[in-house]
Amino acid sequence: MEENQIRLQKYLANCGVASRRKCEQIILEGKVSVNGKVTKELGTKINPDVDKVTYCGKLITNTQNLVYILLNKPIGYVTTAKDQFNRDIVLDLVKVKERLVPVGRLDMYTSGALILTNDGDFVYKVTHPKHEITKTYTVTLNGIISNEAVDNLRKGVKIEDYTTRPAKVKILKTDKEKNISRLEITIHEGKNRQVRKMCEAVGYKVIALHRSKIGDIDVKDLELGKWRYLKEEEIKRLLH
Repeated sequence: MEENQIRLQKYLANCGVASRRKCEQIILEGKVSVNGKVTKELGTKINPDVDKVTYCGKLITNTQNLVYILLNKPIGYVTTAKDQFNRDIVLDLVKVKERLVPVGRLDMYTSGALILTNDGDFVYKVTHPKHEITKTYTVTLNGIISNEAVDNLRKGVKIEDYTTRPAKVKILKTDKEKNISRLEITIHEGKNRQVRKMCEAVGYKVIALHRSKIGDIDVKDLELGKWRYLKEEEIKRLLH
């Protein structure tokens, strides 16, 4: 029946194969079959109660327990499920039976809040730009930041081929003896190494970076390298 129909990429994501965007790529690469026939059409719909879906020959079923985990990532771990250079990965820190994927990324030298889940649909919704979920960072800079630089960060700065959207910026501390400044920066976007590039654009090098919050969910009560399950109301707040 029509009401039982679901888009193939959403079904794969719901089953924890990967994020919805990655599942679309998998379909386009011809790695997914429905009832024994390869499909490369992103508009394909299936009935999970009737149709048999396989990925690389393996039958995909949605019988897993969905989990949502908040990790306080330490420096030195890469945000990926596998690493071709054999570096430490964030999944080394979270030992659960479910197959997890990170929601967004933190670079190897950034610590702090990172969500991991096996719910591909959740990954899609939370990372989609229309949701505008804020990310808050504690940033330590080399040098005493000027008021002009702070104003520019608040207004938006040019990075490569785009201008960042207005950010919330608060000076937490300046130390003339150590020649450092500490800021709290809150952004809506999540472009690659964005906070580092923003600070470089106004003339300051980041010497330490920590993501303290995703939305209003913080890691202040989590030691570095530790994790906990998200509460149901936290999941709902992220989605709405």
